[in-house]
Amino acid sequence: MNFTEALEACNLIAILRGIRPEEAEPIGEALIEAGWRIIEVPLNSPEPLKSIEKLQARFGDRALIGAGTVLTERQVADVAATGARVIISPNANPAVIEATAARDMISLPGVATPTEAFAAIAAGATGIKAFPAEAIPPIAIKAWKAVLPKEIPVFAVGGVTPDNMKAYVEAGASGFGIGGALYKPGADVAAIAQKARQFIEAMHRI
Repeated sequence: MNFTEALEACNLIAILRGIRPEEAEPIGEALIEAGWRIIEVPLNSPEPLKSIEKLQARFGDRALIGAGTVLTERQVADVAATGARVIISPNANPAVIEATAARDMISLPGVATPTEAFAAIAAGATGIKAFPAEAIPPIAIKAWKAVLPKEIPVFAVGGVTPDNMKAYVEAGASGFGIGGALYKPGADVAAIAQKARQFIEAMHRI
């Protein structure tokens, strides 16, 4: 599954911050059954590479698995060694973006201004993450989309709920990264599955 196919199937990225390796497979299964096709394990989670390895081995043929909060080139290499294919960062470090692109991996750096967005694209970003979305209203995304290359997807991340997704989509957002509204450490798998379906249903209504 490539990035375009994953987005066409579901334009939501699951951010599993704080997940433990023993939770990875049951939660991954719940998300994929609900229809999600991109799963991120932030590197400030407990034993994140183990969780990523488990997700990649079990679901890598059905979904794009990756890491979030990737801050260094070494971390890009560590994630690449698991077979995962997505690198997501809270910032736009050109060295990290270039290291990701050099491995033919998907690069989604975080940006908060058009200047940062253009710099990230120049470094080889696949798409950009508008972060934190609470501080970047839909009207700003609309202005960004008017000047950014049309083929570069913009994801709103941070504070996204089923209730505020429509405004971002209408402004031109290509998708969303969903963290705390979907998963919190220790959450019940059934509850996560229910939230996962609610987000899918919200996208279908837009």
